[in-house]
Amino acid sequence: MLKTQTDAFLDRPPSPLFIPSKSGVDVATQILEGELFDFDIEVKPILEVLVGKTVEQALLEVMEEEELSNLRAQQRRFKELRNTELVETQRLEEQERRHREEKERRMKQQAEVLRKERETGEKISARAFAQSYLADLVPSVFGSLNENGYFYDPVERDVETYFMPWLLERVEGELSQSMISRTVLDAIIRDVVKKRFEVYHKLEEAARLAVEQEAAAKAAEERKKAEEIAAKAAEEAKAEAGDEREGGAEGDGGETADKPDEESVAGEDGGSERAPTADTPGETEQKDPEPADDADAEQE
Repeated sequence: MLKTQTDAFLDRPPSPLFIPSKSGVDVATQILEGELFDFDIEVKPILEVLVGKTVEQALLEVMEEEELSNLRAQQRRFKELRNTELVETQRLEEQERRHREEKERRMKQQAEVLRKERETGEKISARAFAQSYLADLVPSVFGSLNENGYFYDPVERDVETYFMPWLLERVEGELSQSMISRTVLDAIIRDVVKKRFEVYHKLEEAARLAVEQEAAAKAAEERKKAEEIAAKAAEEAKAEAGDEREGGAEGDGGETADKPDEESVAGEDGGSERAPTADTPGETEQKDPEPADDADAEQE
């Protein structure tokens, strides 16, 4: 496989400077020393500018150094003030902590004193209650024994032991019989209501079916009327088509005497015209059921 490598494009060499050709005669002018430029006079403004800028820069640097020294002094004073405030804050926090601890200690002492006073009062009240209770111990013992039934009336005890349970049992039996009779009566009423509901439902179904049958009969009757109307319209169309064909045949018979060639053409034209008239009743028959469908839709 062969390849070809082309050389790179070389830059165009620069065009030589155009130098017009000399014309005329060369002349010269003699300038003596000090006529065009005096160094002492010309250098004075430049020296003034340099000296002024140097002095100004020196003053700016001195002012910056003084400002920096002032900033450092202000920072030092600020740090001293901050450290003083920090020490004061720590002192106040420590003082607040001591006050809080002292307050909590005093509150605990006061709570302890109150607890001891409450316990002392409870002990005193318990002692007084015990003395009063022990003073009335015998009457209270007899009263509690009497209330608990250790000292009872024989008649009252007999009534509570034998008569009341028997009475409660009889009342419970009467209530159970009443409950059973009510349950049976509710079941009978439920059966009667259910049967009546079924009868009413059947009557409603029969009425609905009768209404539907009547509506269907009306729809069939209207559909039949629509079909009769369509049939009459088809017969009228057929009659009109027969009349048109008869009129066309008479016209063709009058022209056959003078133009025998045109008779065949007229016959073909008459056949072509009669073909769509023969189909006309079919189209009317296809279009006639639409009123019946409209009648059905109105009945529904």
